[in-house]
Amino acid sequence: MPSLVRSLVVALSRLRGSYGWVAGVLALGLMCSSLCGADRNWATYLGDPGATHFSTLKGLTATNVAQLQPAWSYHTGDASPTNSSQIQCNPLIIDGVLFGISVRMNLFALDAATGRELWRFDPAKISGRESSTGFSRGLAMWAEGNERRILFSAGHFLYAVDPATGRLFETFGANGQVDLLDGLDRETRGMPLNVTTPGAIFRDLIILPIRTLEGPGPAVPGHIRAFDVRTGKRRWIFHTIPFPGEFGYETWPPDSWKTAGGANCWAGMVIDHERGLAFVPTGSATFDFWGGDRLGPNLFANCLIALDAATGKREWHFQFVHHDLGDRDLPAPPVLCEVMRDGRKVSAVAQVTKTGHVWVFNRDTGESLFPWREEPVPPSQLVGEVASPTQPVPLKPPPFARQQFTAKEVTDRTPAAREAVLKRLRELSPHHPFNPPNERGTIILPGFDGGAEWGGPAVDPNGILYVNSTEMAYTLHMVPTTLGKGGAKSIFSQLCVSCHGADGKSNTGQNIPSLSDVGARLKAADIVALLGTGRGAMPSFRFLPNQVREELAQYLISPDTDPLVATRSSDASAAAVKSPYVMTGYNQFLDPDGYPALRPPWGTLNAIDLNTGEYLWRRALGELPELTAQGILPTGTANYGGPIVTASGLLFIAATKDEKFRCFSTATGAMLWETALPASGFATPATYEVNGRQYVVIACGAGKLTTKSGDAYVAFALPVSPP
Repeated sequence: MPSLVRSLVVALSRLRGSYGWVAGVLALGLMCSSLCGADRNWATYLGDPGATHFSTLKGLTATNVAQLQPAWSYHTGDASPTNSSQIQCNPLIIDGVLFGISVRMNLFALDAATGRELWRFDPAKISGRESSTGFSRGLAMWAEGNERRILFSAGHFLYAVDPATGRLFETFGANGQVDLLDGLDRETRGMPLNVTTPGAIFRDLIILPIRTLEGPGPAVPGHIRAFDVRTGKRRWIFHTIPFPGEFGYETWPPDSWKTAGGANCWAGMVIDHERGLAFVPTGSATFDFWGGDRLGPNLFANCLIALDAATGKREWHFQFVHHDLGDRDLPAPPVLCEVMRDGRKVSAVAQVTKTGHVWVFNRDTGESLFPWREEPVPPSQLVGEVASPTQPVPLKPPPFARQQFTAKEVTDRTPAAREAVLKRLRELSPHHPFNPPNERGTIILPGFDGGAEWGGPAVDPNGILYVNSTEMAYTLHMVPTTLGKGGAKSIFSQLCVSCHGADGKSNTGQNIPSLSDVGARLKAADIVALLGTGRGAMPSFRFLPNQVREELAQYLISPDTDPLVATRSSDASAAAVKSPYVMTGYNQFLDPDGYPALRPPWGTLNAIDLNTGEYLWRRALGELPELTAQGILPTGTANYGGPIVTASGLLFIAATKDEKFRCFSTATGAMLWETALPASGFATPATYEVNGRQYVVIACGAGKLTTKSGDAYVAFALPVSPP
């Protein structure tokens, strides 16, 4: 039936020419999918409401997967020529129609068997806003009876779109859109907010994650909200920075609920529909690296929170980092799974972390299913800061990323590289996984991007978890700011250095444009406008007064001058930033040749039995061809995007810097297939079936780790047998 529906829909679109489909035809196919072959679809972000990344399809097997070949490619046509754009989308595929997101945040629908575009929706055309070059990792689809809606976010707006036509539902919010800066129970105008991960559907609600500013500037609070999928009206809110009288209020200074930011879920959440629970992971409070103005444990930052999905009421929570000072956000949605304990099956929720740990909890009680302890950690050396004296650490499973950077872990790629790294290592503070930031310099390992990252793990019905990990150390230096002294240079150091570096050049390993020649590329008025709107990974700085933005633009063009010193008071500077310290950037710890300072592996793929806490296998993920050519075994690379697993025992993953897409055996970790991509697939793939043919599709957007940007979705399938 689903293939018949797809054929009818595609045929109608060809006849009509404008893709203005009859909505009821597609709705019929979507309704049938739950009755006749739901496994053929990839109908939810990361595979299902529990984010298992698992498919029951068995058409591809260990014996035929090596025959996979490209079935179709679709180019969105909007990649950045400066390699600063990305696609991180895990698309939805429902009854032969693929729904995805382009580089510039256009929503589109394709014939999933051929890659032919059916329609495209550009949110910038709704109000004349400039097209976004941000990114979104996926979509949410809501269905009830004959009604279907795609819930899709771009910037700080949430849209409801008809999946049959690509048109807005005008009755949703204000003319089809909800401004997410509204309804946070606090004034947030001018502050950066966007949505990079899709919301989770529960009944007629969409529960939404948000991304906030993480630097020392003002940031919106990361409160969790549920919206009515038909009207866009807010139905409930959970304050992650508690208000007076709410649980956790005493873990902050008294007025933090009025001013503190972050403690947000940016990674996405999962829904246990049977229990009516939403499992929500949160990130750190802002500023990420100095918390003297937010002393205390800071609930509900860095927590997994079990909320009643219908009301937003807290059922239980677990905090992974108290008073976070190291940007230790929970980086991925948890996964729902079943594990064996004492001869019985337990419904569990597993959460991976940037620190390279897997925590496993009883879904009903929040009890950890493996032992853990509160471990003493070093105190802070920064004025005004009070670090937590202990941090929780699980005792099992063992971490899937290295926890210590000692001389033993230093690269041995060449004697010169090793000696240079050892010299640098001696200059930094001795490494401890929870060493607070200081002015001498601390080592962050696992790095700011994990360990685990937003791709998250896959888990199969047997309780085996598969997670990819990056093994990259960073260095973190804190320097005093010049609060109250004014000056565009001061504003730059407080708001811009973490991404652009102290000299205005982009940080090593990041595709961030250099500011050294910004005056040759942009006029002052263009920079002022950009500071107000943001673009790509750069947030909006609308909270800065227009005069300050104008003077900052002039400083960026002519850094030898600082017009603010003589022309204005310190008020705007003090309003912009409260922290007496700022970090000097997200600096990768590299050897003199630009390779990681650690010895390999630099990226791994791991299989962990959550029933026992034991590893089944571990292998390097990815390679650097120039080192392989030198006879060095595959080192693994930094990686973004997660794996998917099939019932036939296959694991598909792209994620690596080397522009490869690979398939592994879930039983042994042996590689069964690999192919080159047009750009690195920093996204989680999806698998689906149309007309009895199984496909695997991956978005190839790259744009990180100094890689080129791409604009392709590529689908692979077995060759079609001749008639």
